Amino acid sequence: MEKIIVYVDDAAFAREHVARLVAPATDAGGGARHWILVACAPRMTHRISKWVSHSARENWRAKWFAKTVAEVTPALCRPGDQITPSLAAGRLTELTQQLRLSHGAAKVIDARRPKLGVDMEPVAPDVPPTGQSGWALPGAVVGMGALLVLANELGE
Repeated sequence: MEKIIVYVDDAAFAREHVARLVAPATDAGGGARHWILVACAPRMTHRISKWVSHSARENWRAKWFAKTVAEVTPALCRPGDQITPSLAAGRLTELTQQLRLSHGAAKVIDARRPKLGVDMEPVAPDVPPTGQSGWALPGAVVGMGALLVLANELGE
């Protein structure tokens, strides 16, 4: 059974990303797979603790986890496949090592939504983060560039 670790932070993006990867393998008639679905909940600022209790934050993470797993699971499931959901905590590279030790050799897929101007933490040393181009522009620089192009067009 092929084992695949999938990192997810946005269900809609992950469904599209995984569907592109799974479709060619499904057409080839691959065997059963064991999906290890790792959900990476959005970070909350440290200032939120002033307004929300720890138990409320953990309750929100649990609800977010259940909703995300329910939305992504249909994109992964085929007859005979197995899914093991997990909620990420701590550094992702260490989590990947733990999962590989407990489940054996596994392919790793980073299906997290890329964010402009944010360097995403790698999930494994040999897996580049999704959508990383090697450089990022702050939103203010992009906005100024668009403003300059618009001013140039209006001036002519």
